[in-house]
Amino acid sequence: MVTQDFERKTKEMIDGLKAVCASYGLGNDGNEFKIITQVFLYKFLNDKFAYEIKKLDDNIASAENWEVAVSALSADDFEMLQLQLPAGTARLQTNHFIAHLFERQNQAEFAKLFDDTLRDIAIQNNDIFAVKSDSGSKAPMFDRVSEYISDTSKRDDFSRALINKVVEFSFEHIFTQKFDFYATIFEYLISDYNKDSGGKYAEYYTPHAVAKIMAEILVPKNQQGQVRDVTCYDPSAGSGTLLMNLAHAIGENRCSIFSQDISQKSSSLLRLNLILNNLVHSIQNVVQGNTILHPSHKDGADLKQFDYIVSNPPFKMDFSDFRDDLESKANNERFFAGIPNVPKKKKESMAIYQLFLQHIIHSLKPNGKAAMVVPTGFLTAQSGIDKKIRKKLVDEHMLAGVVSMPSNIFATTGTNVSIIFIDRNAGEQAILIDASKLGTAVKEGKNQKTVLSPTEEQTIINTFNQSETVDDLSVAVATKDIQEKNYSFSAGQYFELKLEYIDITENDFISKLGEFKSRISDLNNDARDIQEQIDLGLARLNLD
Repeated sequence: MVTQDFERKTKEMIDGLKAVCASYGLGNDGNEFKIITQVFLYKFLNDKFAYEIKKLDDNIASAENWEVAVSALSADDFEMLQLQLPAGTARLQTNHFIAHLFERQNQAEFAKLFDDTLRDIAIQNNDIFAVKSDSGSKAPMFDRVSEYISDTSKRDDFSRALINKVVEFSFEHIFTQKFDFYATIFEYLISDYNKDSGGKYAEYYTPHAVAKIMAEILVPKNQQGQVRDVTCYDPSAGSGTLLMNLAHAIGENRCSIFSQDISQKSSSLLRLNLILNNLVHSIQNVVQGNTILHPSHKDGADLKQFDYIVSNPPFKMDFSDFRDDLESKANNERFFAGIPNVPKKKKESMAIYQLFLQHIIHSLKPNGKAAMVVPTGFLTAQSGIDKKIRKKLVDEHMLAGVVSMPSNIFATTGTNVSIIFIDRNAGEQAILIDASKLGTAVKEGKNQKTVLSPTEEQTIINTFNQSETVDDLSVAVATKDIQEKNYSFSAGQYFELKLEYIDITENDFISKLGEFKSRISDLNNDARDIQEQIDLGLARLNLD
């Protein structure tokens, strides 16, 4: 069966699970994503266990029914096989298998058996697969899924329907697939659950183009395979798109992932993403919590520093409830440029991205590199925290470059965005790219989105990595020139101004001069009319 067939069948299974939820009144329900992702994960772990255990025992591999063959093993032999399983494989007992539940689906209280099975798997694998919170507690892999059905009389049937959807085919043959396959499946799996919810911590799915550009500039293709034993961090990880692309560029077995995100949902999705992408060893480094208030990754009393950092943080958010807690001596070094004030009228417009950017700079190793999405307005703001951050990046030779993206590159927000690239050893030159004219506008639901073609993505990556100056696209700028331009990071301000000279006859010149004089006369007349209306209006006010 070719890869496309497995992709199709996997998506059909996901659609089937969503259809079950819809049939039982949970379509578009707030808990639907928990059911879909957890049942999908159960299926994935079950089939991964089968795939790995068959590699260890030829008799199991050749058996007509592998579950029966495993059940026939002695307790000692089964335990020995368990000990030989790769570190990222869940430890399952024979009563945990999907086949075991499928055979017992007609017994009474099947929903309880289903939930107990999932919870037992979570407990037995808690040390490897649980996500920590910033308070130290752990969130297990599975909830009691059937309990999301409020009508208790329907829970057994609901659980049976879920099991029947995941028993139809095996994932075993997909475990030989590579990153792109799993990225496609993950995006499809969470497509309905990672959109702008409009809440306080609205989640934005980072477009593939942004993730690819960030990863391949931080780790150029000619360096891939050479980087090893490095740490990668995202302080606002979301579902992990940026981290997965970065890890893939480095090599999943050559890096360790660290992350923190305030959203429980995002942390659960990130765990699933790590499992799909063979990064189970990094789940212990996933923390659910408030990075700005309680950064969790530390070396002793100090914040941990990392080799690579990526981030697409929220740009605006009301953090007035903990703003004053940030103003302490302990945070003076981390937030060197200051902490945003609380706006009098719109607390939700507080610029939290400024805190994330300062946190990232503080969290970089001496040879570290970082890339962060910022609002394009950051590039030219001439006062306050933005200017102080830009000044530090330039004066301390940390600015590697900037890529200004097309408008609507995110379908969920119209904010123009740019990517800041930081390198502790950037030197005295930066590459500034204005890619705002690239891409094609497409409709995505009710929103308009700009999509970059693979060729355009590669153009941006190659131009940056080769520090090329390209007319109307990019310019390599010396540190001193950025300082002279008041620390502006806008590429357009450094483009060479080109004047086009054309030869015209004396009569053409006289004609054009006449057109200009006529236009100036019209503008003067318009101005007089407007002034008369203003004077008339003021006279009426005085009469009143």
